[in-house]
Amino acid sequence: MATISPLADAVDALVHDGAEIALEGLGASVPAAAAHAILRRRPRDLTLVGTAPGPAGDQLVGAGCVRKLVFSRLDPGLHRIRDALVTGWPAPLEIEEHTQSGMAARYLAGASGLPFATVRDGYTGTDLAAVTHLATVRCPFTGAELTALPALRPDLAVVHAQRADRAGNVQLRGVPGLRKEAVLAARHALVTVEEVVDELEPEHGAVVLPAFAVTRIAVVPAVAPDGDPRADPCDDTVGRSWAGVSGERARFTSWLEEIRA
Repeated sequence: MATISPLADAVDALVHDGAEIALEGLGASVPAAAAHAILRRRPRDLTLVGTAPGPAGDQLVGAGCVRKLVFSRLDPGLHRIRDALVTGWPAPLEIEEHTQSGMAARYLAGASGLPFATVRDGYTGTDLAAVTHLATVRCPFTGAELTALPALRPDLAVVHAQRADRAGNVQLRGVPGLRKEAVLAARHALVTVEEVVDELEPEHGAVVLPAFAVTRIAVVPAVAPDGDPRADPCDDTVGRSWAGVSGERARFTSWLEEIRA
């Protein structure tokens, strides 16, 4: 059953050096407050997993917390990730790149207790083999050649949601992305929510994470107007404003000192 606790306590309990941590979410569902709490703890040598790491991933890389990044898409405003790849500042960064469908399949394999996932298309004819781990297998039923990818089983999944009930069940509204898959695949899950209620109201299109899949829940304020299932996750004002901070080392370093103060 999930434990409801302050965010700092949850991060102290679940985040450790060398951990593999998945951060999933789109737009206002990015776990920004949790990422800042991780920054304050100052872990090292993390493997950071995220379909689209966004500003939260850029911040953790820029702070020197991340040794390896596993992803499927990087936005152009993530200058700290670019700096780490090109110059090795503040530390060299190893990467493993996948397609988005490949990331989803890897999470699903991990959640299912399987050693690997198979996908039909997306890798053949690309140069992704140079920056990822994959193999080919032949279907025993049709003879088709498929791409095999190792299952994702992160030490910790960190996601943001709108609400949880006191029993520890979590309700995801809006575009779910791969939040559900990451939580079900991970050994532990930390979910930040905007409120805890006595009982979750059934809602069309909402996804409920059962309490047994969640380790810790922490209540944090909304970082942006949220809760509208019609909201466009690509209209990311946080990401656009972050590019101005991320673009210069000195400006980023000043921002990081403020966050950690």
